Amino acid sequence: MSATGRESDSKNSRAVAEVVDLVSKLIRFDTSNTGDLATTKGEQECAEWVGDRLREVGYTTEYVESGAPGRGNLFARLHGADPSRGALMIHGHLDVVPAQASDWSVHPFSGAVHDGYVWGRGAVDMKDMVGMMLAVARQFKAEGTVPPRDLVFAFLADEENGGRWGSQWLVDNRPDVFAGITEAVGEVGGFSLTLPRRDGTDRRFYLVETAEKSLGWMRLRARARAGHGSFLHEDNAVTMLAQAVARLGTHTFPLVLSDSVAEFLAAVAEETGLPFDPHGPDIEGQLAKLGTISRIIGATLRDTANPTMLQAGYKANVIPQTAEAVVDCRVLPGRQAAFEREVDELIGPDVEREWITKLDSYETTFDGHLVDAMNDAILAHDPDGRTVPYMLSGGTDAKAFARLGIRCFGFAPLRLPPELDFSALFHGVDERVPVESLEFGTKVLEHFLLNS
Repeated sequence: MSATGRESDSKNSRAVAEVVDLVSKLIRFDTSNTGDLATTKGEQECAEWVGDRLREVGYTTEYVESGAPGRGNLFARLHGADPSRGALMIHGHLDVVPAQASDWSVHPFSGAVHDGYVWGRGAVDMKDMVGMMLAVARQFKAEGTVPPRDLVFAFLADEENGGRWGSQWLVDNRPDVFAGITEAVGEVGGFSLTLPRRDGTDRRFYLVETAEKSLGWMRLRARARAGHGSFLHEDNAVTMLAQAVARLGTHTFPLVLSDSVAEFLAAVAEETGLPFDPHGPDIEGQLAKLGTISRIIGATLRDTANPTMLQAGYKANVIPQTAEAVVDCRVLPGRQAAFEREVDELIGPDVEREWITKLDSYETTFDGHLVDAMNDAILAHDPDGRTVPYMLSGGTDAKAFARLGIRCFGFAPLRLPPELDFSALFHGVDERVPVESLEFGTKVLEHFLLNS
């Protein structure tokens, strides 16, 4: 059965019927990524379970370990009607950040379903999208659906550690698994933001991620002569480092308006009448009118360098020879060289710096057939919606795939309650996703993939 150019009957589809259960079961796999190979767990078990669910409806799957035992990745391809077209990859990561159970009102790996939500670590980052991917993939294969082009479903490891033992390793060591893929969609896009319009009604914007800041973790190190804590020391390594960290952490980098951010602000201003003057004195106050999403949008107007770790000394009365800090750096597209020059001026010549992790920024345009297909899919299920581009202040596996020339977007569709502080749920306590949002997103994803 060919599904080219049409929409499936998704009102009571198999995918919609099982997506909540799939997401709940995915959350029950504790795939906590600590950033340490020795303590990160669960990815292989979860990937194998996903593979079982795909093979039981007829897929041939490929399991790939990405450079270390247990770092599991699972791939499945559904052949399309036109093999001459480049394939579309739909990717999601199986790992999650750790969670402290005592902080939560439900166990973070329970996958509990109550009060209209699915609860647990990964509910929005990103086992919601993984569940939608899995549900739609299973439905297409079980029903004999032939999409317009090849679809590659990729379930990946280690995204929460920058993909070193996941997407980055795969691109460097197994580029063959991405052969023929020209476009990809992944996380942190397609969710709704409700804002008041000029006429008093509301407009739901669906934010499609078209750009990402770079992700860089930088180590700073100061060296000086060790000595007794009771002596005078003009070249104390701790003091040198602390001063450099303070200058960097309190610095405001220049405002730069990237194309994706400019398009987003223009669309919001057009609909709401809210003025946005990026070069005005109160841009933060203007952005605050957007609500909780302002934290993400504000972070895409300039580079950031936030100190996150400090380490020095081994005894109270010993001045150490070295002191170290780690800084989380997120840099706008096209700004890397200027950012590094600015950092060097701030930390001074006596403090060394090195990149622990350095992943490039990414930006594409908000146009073309795939963007049209996203917009059509949203409007088919929310006629009052509007898709707009935006830049993510963080990073995703798209950074790795872009190195292969794959055009990447963030599109994990969710229609969210206006009052839900969605951005706070990422890596937050009591992470949860509305059941209705999952069902909506599954319908949209079906429509999108059938017309991509």
